[in-house]
Amino acid sequence: MKIPVEKSPRLMSPVYARIRQHARLIAAQFPRPAFYKDYSHLIDLSISFFHMNPVVRSLYGFVAEHLDDDFGHGIDHAVKVTIDAGALMFIEGSRAGYPDSCTKQRVLIVQSAGLLHDIKRKMKQHAIEGAVYARKVLRAYTYTPDEIEDICHAIRNHEAFQPTENINTLEGKLVSDCLYDADKFRWGPDNFLDTVWEMVSYYNPPLSDFLERYPRGMEEIRKIRETFRSHTGQAYGPEFIDIGIAIGEKLLNVIQSEFVSGG
Repeated sequence: MKIPVEKSPRLMSPVYARIRQHARLIAAQFPRPAFYKDYSHLIDLSISFFHMNPVVRSLYGFVAEHLDDDFGHGIDHAVKVTIDAGALMFIEGSRAGYPDSCTKQRVLIVQSAGLLHDIKRKMKQHAIEGAVYARKVLRAYTYTPDEIEDICHAIRNHEAFQPTENINTLEGKLVSDCLYDADKFRWGPDNFLDTVWEMVSYYNPPLSDFLERYPRGMEEIRKIRETFRSHTGQAYGPEFIDIGIAIGEKLLNVIQSEFVSGG
């Protein structure tokens, strides 16, 4: 859910802190999305790859130093996207019949894109600007020119509801699709566990303003449901969104009954 607020860092107000606690209690009533159960072994493999691959670790160090948290899109978000994108690539690479060595190299590429995808998040056209910046950064590493192209195309194409840039290879398109889907998984439960509260903590808008924007934010989440791109994303992504919507609807009822009607 996107809430346009001023970027003036302040402590979260007590009201929003209480609402966030309700959101977390509500979220705890729902099971984790099936993706994490059905592919737990490949998620573990992606985590292991993230921690053990020297190129990924070096790039992580760079991103951790240069990425500013922007409404919940800081390094924690980048790592979540990176891990899920790696798992998606393991799944999709196997489905495409890639040999193990090729799949692992593709995991390196998509995890690199995951780490860098929001590096220019604070800029108006952050996907385009991020791709331009990433191209410069990646020249200092051991990526081939084609791998740099795949990473930058994926970053360029990771925003929802924006025109995408054509990708000439199936391998490059798969990197782009896996990054997009991993990023959009975050529009599910993560929205109400973390992202929304990072947003409101910058400005603490009046509760009436928050509630006025709420239906629009929920509609944006619903629209994401039909945008997943990879085979696995299309199979599992809608559940992330459905859980997020269910949490959001329950939370709205709590806000209206306990914070508006009864205080």
